[in-house]
Amino acid sequence: MNEANHSLEVNPGNNMKHTLIFLAVLQLAPLAALHAAETPKPNERTKPNIVFIFSDDHAVQAIGAYGARLSEFCKQQGVTPNIDKLADQGGFFVNSFCGNSLCSPSRASVLTGLLSHANGVMHLEKPITPGLWTFPIGLKDLGYQTAVFGKWHLTSKPDYTDWRISFGHGSYENPELESATGKEKIPGYTTDVITDLSLDWLRKRDTSKPFFLAVQHKAPHRNWIPPTRYATWLEDVEIPEPANLFDDYANRASPASNQKMEIDRDMAMDTDLKVGGRYAKDPRFAKRNADYAKLKPQGRDLVRWKYQLYLKDYLRCVKAVDDSVGRITEALAAAGLAENTIIIYSSDQGFYTGEHGWFDKRWIYEESLHMPFVIRWPGEVKPGTRFTEMIQNIDYAPTFMEMAGGQAPASVHGRSIVPVLKAETPADWRQSVYYHWFSTGGHMVPIHYGVRTSRHTLAYFPATDEWELFDLEKDPQQMHSEYANPEYAATITDLKTELTRLRTQYGDTEDAMPAKGKKAKTAKEKEAPKGDAE
Repeated sequence: MNEANHSLEVNPGNNMKHTLIFLAVLQLAPLAALHAAETPKPNERTKPNIVFIFSDDHAVQAIGAYGARLSEFCKQQGVTPNIDKLADQGGFFVNSFCGNSLCSPSRASVLTGLLSHANGVMHLEKPITPGLWTFPIGLKDLGYQTAVFGKWHLTSKPDYTDWRISFGHGSYENPELESATGKEKIPGYTTDVITDLSLDWLRKRDTSKPFFLAVQHKAPHRNWIPPTRYATWLEDVEIPEPANLFDDYANRASPASNQKMEIDRDMAMDTDLKVGGRYAKDPRFAKRNADYAKLKPQGRDLVRWKYQLYLKDYLRCVKAVDDSVGRITEALAAAGLAENTIIIYSSDQGFYTGEHGWFDKRWIYEESLHMPFVIRWPGEVKPGTRFTEMIQNIDYAPTFMEMAGGQAPASVHGRSIVPVLKAETPADWRQSVYYHWFSTGGHMVPIHYGVRTSRHTLAYFPATDEWELFDLEKDPQQMHSEYANPEYAATITDLKTELTRLRTQYGDTEDAMPAKGKKAKTAKEKEAPKGDAE
């Protein structure tokens, strides 16, 4: 029961003293509170509100609660205190995955509960197949008011009641957002603007209905422009390097060597790192420009120098997103909505924060495949729970529907995680996840698909007819493929069987394994439109 509901359960027969105290409390309520004294309607008591905060490219290793590579650093420096607090008050999933590690495809899977080949969004700039069900449609049918603010990054129009969005990547500063009535450029830092719009909608919403609010941030997507308040934050600290920052890509299939996503040779000094170019005289980046002119780093020293700049800007953007999480949770508490509102924090996929010498995502490998999923659900999720069950972004839509008292269509690929959240995990819960990357694109990550279990990752690259197998227990950093190791012959057979089962289950027959002796199509023959290069 939320605080507002509790305060309104005053028996009319109570004495005048109680009534006067109640009225005094109302008079003292801060103006910023979101209808803290509103009379809740019956369905607001019985159906939970849902706030879904969705960032872009936020790696789990850059969240304090996760206990991953940079987590301790993030805790020490206060990078994600509000997200960590959500995890403490609720729980988080350490095995949360996407099915296609790219912005638009992941968002389409979240909306439809379907993998990319089934929803039509296999690349960027592709619409969701017309006529498909999405969870905002389902929630509206259940009586919910729905709204989305921020980065949409789909060509399809939203099915939400209210929306102000960027159909593309958007900009970090003075974003231009579109609504049903047109476009408007809004002054300010985009993370703050998106938060302001979301809180304003909460104040003005239709309080006769429960609500679903999606707060969708651009940050921390490339090119990592921090807000002015954090422009020099972390400047005097050293961020730990990954052990494989100088990976030579040996002992793996050839695609790992042929990508274009290395901090060394592919990260741009001007647009990515704000050294020279249009940022040369920007006071926010003055120190790095002066340092570069003075130090002139070369070779591995330059890679290390670039890594520090990249990670600091990335974490500065994350810090602003965490501020947003704090503002939203505080506003809900001030409005008396905290106890009847589910808050979820997630991101559309993982990201490389220097692991393998990389930035970006796209691969089936761990840093790219993982998605954060942090949830606070008062009365249902036990505080401090660390979930180990495998979930995927196709599960979000059926989960939202069950939370709201409904059910997703039987045609969706995903499955509601509500039983897992309530510590009632079904005996037949998934033991593997399916992944399919559909394009080569600007970073030259070739088409591949595979299966990830609790211990192994098996991937197939059709263009070169190569396989990789990683034993995550022995090799968590995925530095050595065991595919040619005869000791894994039985494991490979089992994993290929599972991969075939998943492809059959989901009806994905694209880029099938070639028959013996048949040459697979080359990556160039299968390359996606140029718009896929983020």
